[in-house]
Amino acid sequence: MNKIYLIVGLGNPGKEYEKTRHNIGFEIIDKYADKNKITLNENKFNGLFSKVLIDGKTYIIAKPMTYMNLSGNFVSSIIKFYKIDIDNILVIYDDKDMELGKIKLRSKGSSGGHNGIKSIISCIGTEKFKRLKVGIGSPNNKSDIVNFVIGKFRKDEWDSLIPSIDKSSNIIDDFLKLDFTTLMNKYN
Repeated sequence: MNKIYLIVGLGNPGKEYEKTRHNIGFEIIDKYADKNKITLNENKFNGLFSKVLIDGKTYIIAKPMTYMNLSGNFVSSIIKFYKIDIDNILVIYDDKDMELGKIKLRSKGSSGGHNGIKSIISCIGTEKFKRLKVGIGSPNNKSDIVNFVIGKFRKDEWDSLIPSIDKSSNIIDDFLKLDFTTLMNKYN
């Protein structure tokens, strides 16, 4: 049977969250979809996605529309419906503990305090799923994390992030071609 891969970018739905730090996962999915002329035209499980066949592999590119802290509901539902192996999932999200624009691939791990990842771990029952983390920098005021992550990037920050978004789009291409250890060695 043809394996199905899931590539999901995390974010919050709505115009007011566009180009915010917490929405870097959405931005990368949008960039990838645009580059490959893919329209996220399926609206099920509280998310938008498209099922695509590339090089004989079926993959789903997706964005949950549940708000960040409920991302696991969407991920869990789509995994169950399409019988997707946990090993074939890549979750793309922001990391406030990494410098702006830095990219890191991980094969598993804790939530690191990220509510979207916390929700996914809770709903699918494991920390053993692949991730692509993109650094959004840290707030000057550590007590104001919420406003920082839902805050918009300054123009200079956004401009410096564009190469990381492009690189992340290439990582998605390679995710379908390379084993994950090779992928990590190439990009980490």
